Amino acid sequence: MLMSKGQEVAMGQQSDPEIINYFGLYEDKSLQRFIEEKGQQMAAVSHRKDLKYQFKIVDSPVVNAFAVPGGYVYFTRGIMAHFNNEAEFAGVLGHEIGHVTARHSAKQYSKAMLAQVGLVAGMIVSPEFAQYADVAQQGLSLLFLKFGRDDERQSDKLGVEYSTKIGYDAQEMADFFQTLDRISKQSGAEEAPDFLSTHPNPQDRYRDVQKLATDWKKKTDATSLKVNRNSYLKMIDGIIYGDDPKQGFVENNVFYHPVLKFQFPIPPTWAFQNTPQQVQMAPKEGDAMMAMTLAQGQSLEAAAQSLVQNNQLTVIESKQENVNGLPAIAIIAQPQPQQQQGQQQQQDVRALIYLIQYGENIYQMMGITSTTNFNNYFNTFNTVITNFRKLNDPEKINRKPDRIRIKSVKRNGTLAQALADLKVHQDKIQELAILNGMQPEDKVESGMLVKVLEK
Repeated sequence: MLMSKGQEVAMGQQSDPEIINYFGLYEDKSLQRFIEEKGQQMAAVSHRKDLKYQFKIVDSPVVNAFAVPGGYVYFTRGIMAHFNNEAEFAGVLGHEIGHVTARHSAKQYSKAMLAQVGLVAGMIVSPEFAQYADVAQQGLSLLFLKFGRDDERQSDKLGVEYSTKIGYDAQEMADFFQTLDRISKQSGAEEAPDFLSTHPNPQDRYRDVQKLATDWKKKTDATSLKVNRNSYLKMIDGIIYGDDPKQGFVENNVFYHPVLKFQFPIPPTWAFQNTPQQVQMAPKEGDAMMAMTLAQGQSLEAAAQSLVQNNQLTVIESKQENVNGLPAIAIIAQPQPQQQQGQQQQQDVRALIYLIQYGENIYQMMGITSTTNFNNYFNTFNTVITNFRKLNDPEKINRKPDRIRIKSVKRNGTLAQALADLKVHQDKIQELAILNGMQPEDKVESGMLVKVLEK
């Protein structure tokens, strides 16, 4: 362990604004109040009561929860949408606090620093051009550290202990891990929730957590352990599910931003990531990337100068352009040679960069690859950038997000029948069954609350 408690706290304090800036907070005061209240209650029974814990819900559709050193714990709105009672939430909350109390992030970060591992936010791209992705390295790299199986088992154990100690039935935590497994199988391995990435077989995990929960029940008054299904469901009524169109969305290989009113194409088969700061795209080979962000500067010329200076670029070519009626500057550039051990090291990277003036904003669109691959990728870069244009389609501009709505089952029967009664389309039944933590054939009773999706 390379990190003292003071360093852990300092890392958390530095990382927190980076993480909030990256994802954005989910704007729901009652949900934020709920996670803070339950988090502080659980921190008080943890093994590290001395830390000043903070708990936040971030605005991401991804089903995930994570913690960074120093007591900072984050849940996405995506995972909040998939819980079906307070006890499931409490189990995962305990799991994340367990990572903090057992110092797993601090240990992993120490190992990563020793190995000089370069981590870029979610994208598998070559380290040479990772720096141009404008990623706040320290805070965000913490989110992509993978815990070993022993660490995950220990956090499961602590999650059961902590959630039971504040009065919740930890059996529900085991059930939620089955939901995570189903989400993983439905969406494909690449989008599997991080909970599952390094953990033992989900069925083994389910049995282990069930046994731990049973053992803890014996140590407490089992009759008083809470599940709180209905109160939780009513609390998340109206939560946004999936992508929020106002933050930008992709449809038929085109990215649309309804608020800023622009659009541009996404290369087919490329991975894509949208955050409040930037849009990133990369081919699966990881040998190139594109990024779009707001540029710094009051004019195109000032933005170009700032870009070149801040990134220490050598300009190969620069010219005035017009992109679908919008003034622009096009630049081909490469990094200046770096001094290393008395010798100049030429970086094998080249970029096509456009600065595009649209309204009061200047957009920076950049395609980056190795010098040897630049000609191969030039047409792809150029096609994406020169198809940046104003968005005028009212249907795209006024697109509303899906929201979870809590409805009462109309009659006794199966979940599938209940969802059909509530006008859920047949091809959405399986997705809604997972969202409700049930199987389509599970029995439901009249008056029971279930989740459906509405605009």
